[in-house]
Amino acid sequence: MGEMKWYVLRTAGGKEKKAKEYLDKEIDRNGLQDQVDQVLVPVKKEIVTKNGKRKAVDKLLYPGYVLIHAELSAMLENIIRNNIPGMSGFLTEKRTTSGTQFERVPVPIREDEAQRILGVQDEALDSAAETVVDYELGESVRITDGPFSGFNGTVDEIIQDRSKLKVIVVIFGRKTQLELNFTQVTKE
Repeated sequence: MGEMKWYVLRTAGGKEKKAKEYLDKEIDRNGLQDQVDQVLVPVKKEIVTKNGKRKAVDKLLYPGYVLIHAELSAMLENIIRNNIPGMSGFLTEKRTTSGTQFERVPVPIREDEAQRILGVQDEALDSAAETVVDYELGESVRITDGPFSGFNGTVDEIIQDRSKLKVIVVIFGRKTQLELNFTQVTKE
């Protein structure tokens, strides 16, 4: 048995998770579990606020790519190239010539590259989801929750680490600054 190495596989955009599922099924179906250690779609968790609702989503770190830690055999290589919908082969290949024919040979990524990618993946799993702010200073917002529901205001300050906004609202003819959660407002 040879040594397991990390390879980068190309996939159709937006089909990374589906390609991984198909590859996992083909590995199981052909009994290649001893040749494949891990198939990975690197993602990080983010919290996105849309329409006043916070939602955790997976954001792809490398769109269009899947990583595989495997000991490559001719059978596994053939499955990756020909049997997985949405997958178009290996990212790094070198061409060798034997007479008049060209042969494509997958090249693994360096171990330090793999560790860097895996380190980013581990950080993403360990850390809390990152909040993505889609508000800007001076932007008009409508308050949807709390005692000032229905009021309109202008974003005066964004406190990203606490997921809060300071909004200027006109109450009884006077400008008043309110501190609100991202979930209490929507864009106008």
